[in-house]
Amino acid sequence: MDGNKKNLQSLTMDELTGVINLYPWFGGARKELCARMAKVGGSEWGRAQYSDTAMYVVSRTLITGIMRSARREDYSDKDVERLIKEYIRSDSGAEAKGRTEAAEGTREYSSAEPEYRRTVRVAGGDFFSPEQYAAVRKDEDNVFSNFKSERYDEPEGRRWEDPELGFCTETLAAIYADQGYFVEAKKIYSRLILRYPEKSAYFASLIENLRQEN
Repeated sequence: MDGNKKNLQSLTMDELTGVINLYPWFGGARKELCARMAKVGGSEWGRAQYSDTAMYVVSRTLITGIMRSARREDYSDKDVERLIKEYIRSDSGAEAKGRTEAAEGTREYSSAEPEYRRTVRVAGGDFFSPEQYAAVRKDEDNVFSNFKSERYDEPEGRRWEDPELGFCTETLAAIYADQGYFVEAKKIYSRLILRYPEKSAYFASLIENLRQEN
């Protein structure tokens, strides 16, 4: 094999070309021709000739190495660290910008969305507050004069209304319990115990039933 290499390397270009024409399957001769063309500026030779030669050699990496040596390109990783830092920096900046835009969008959506308040209607109770009556009342209109301005006039120490719950009734507590709002139902029963001391045992038993069931 070494002898074949020496013989091939000693051939002139015309002789080497003649060998390839006589023996097209001779991969060693084709590889030698590629190496010589690469040394004299084989980039002008064309990719087709290198591709044809790659079909007749044991490994295509042999021809790939010859082509890279002809191009004299830098395949080292000396700039990899700089490229990675630039990529991370740009990616971090884009991520921070995305978070800022998302936060601004959330604030705009939150400010535009009206506040939701759940309203509970109870049979037998007033559907409108005194403030709502006052807003629609006119001077010449006496329709609302019969309505009480306050829900209940009690001493300050006996006031049982909860600002969060409004007025409290046993019916309202039962509705809360049926809907699964047991904490609100217990709170209403507790208020009713203060308002109706004579029924404290009854309301206390209802609270105990809620505790046992839930």
